[in-house]
Amino acid sequence: MTWLWLLLVPLALLVLYIRINDRHLKTIPPNVLPFSPTRCTPESVRKTESRLREAPPISIAEQMPPMTGRRYIVVGGAGFLGGWIVLKLLERGEDPKRIRILDIRAPARRDLTTGPARDVAFISIDVTDADATNAAFNAPWPLDSDNDDSTTQLTVFHTVANIQFFERSLALLPNSARVNVQGTQNVIDAARAAGATALIFTSSASVAVKTARLLLWPWEAAPEAYVQVISDETPVPTRHEAFFSNYAVTKAEAERRVCEADKTPTGAGKGVLRTGCIRPGNAIYGPGGDLFLGSYLIRKSNPSWAQMVMQNCIYVENAVIAHLLYEQRLMDLSNGGVNPDLGGQAFVVADPGPPHTYGDLYVTLGTLTDGETTFPSVSPTGMLLFAHILEWYHLSRSWFLRAQFRIAALLPPLSADIVNLQPSLFNLVSVHLIFDDSRARLPPAKGGLGYKGAWTTLEAAHKTVDEHKANLRSEGAGR
Repeated sequence: MTWLWLLLVPLALLVLYIRINDRHLKTIPPNVLPFSPTRCTPESVRKTESRLREAPPISIAEQMPPMTGRRYIVVGGAGFLGGWIVLKLLERGEDPKRIRILDIRAPARRDLTTGPARDVAFISIDVTDADATNAAFNAPWPLDSDNDDSTTQLTVFHTVANIQFFERSLALLPNSARVNVQGTQNVIDAARAAGATALIFTSSASVAVKTARLLLWPWEAAPEAYVQVISDETPVPTRHEAFFSNYAVTKAEAERRVCEADKTPTGAGKGVLRTGCIRPGNAIYGPGGDLFLGSYLIRKSNPSWAQMVMQNCIYVENAVIAHLLYEQRLMDLSNGGVNPDLGGQAFVVADPGPPHTYGDLYVTLGTLTDGETTFPSVSPTGMLLFAHILEWYHLSRSWFLRAQFRIAALLPPLSADIVNLQPSLFNLVSVHLIFDDSRARLPPAKGGLGYKGAWTTLEAAHKTVDEHKANLRSEGAGR
């Protein structure tokens, strides 16, 4: 029976360790609660639902900068955030013939293929191809009496990213760097060659997120960096292993290059390029294909270990208005404005109002869908241990592929959902992240964007569910 004891004792110790570690990870730290002390309940969700139904619709319109008449290139305009930027440009009256979408795939969203959006040009490119990117930027524009090629100014919104949260190994850095770094450099170069005078880059507030060790020693009470308050002044890590993943490493490098391109001359002799970066909170969500709340609603069953984790996120229309406000600030500077020069900087932005736990959002979605969307609780420690096994497999397979070993052909890749479940993901979603966007909220005269946002996180969660239900009614549950 010795062999049985050799099996049972380590197993019992493992179970005991998981329970002890879970107790620490499932508790909201006391220094986090002051940011948002009240949790959602089904009753509070229904009260919010009634309030929103009776009140005038929330709108971002009053914060929308006026129409500019400029040309616009939206790199990634067929995607989630980029698509919303295109729609808001059209909504404020920009000429669809002066808007160009550059993306690897054509827009699939119905609102990007009907109405005024039908006249928005689309060019398929891979931003890692410098020649194709440059050719797309410099392709001829439709001309009319009000659209003189020699005088119309150009703004570029760059929203494309390779979002691989799951990789953190330095050996796998090229997987993210090709799009996030070299692709961004290609966009900068093409924008300058095309005579762009404004470039707004979608960065990420996660560039300043530090790695936290979530597997504690039994005598430790909480992980280091378990609570992180991140503002524009928070230093970005300098060591590769301090970033939460390769995504953050490459987005930070891309952001640096965009900021350094500020005030550089354009190749078309139209002045200088003014640049800026928006760092949205974690994560951007809303109708139209997000990877957060929208994905939860589609999957319906969403096992989770992060119910008690508190973070700021940002509704997509709030994120769009931040981009448009930054463009307006840069245009004011180019036109001789007297406000402080904020070109070449990065601004954190998040929803107005307090942060919320994932559990608050789970209760909201579950209540509004009458229980169709569920969030079964699983052990954070158990899932993290399993994630280490998946990472070992992913790294081993990648190494075999690079070494061209025959065994690589026998190892199937991890599926699209499972591959995300690696330790670096936990460093993003299992730590408490409070994003301070107070500088972006300052008026332009004080060096801010004048950003306010319109929807709180819970209000936007209601809107996301409403839009999801409306889409199901109009397009059928199959879609």
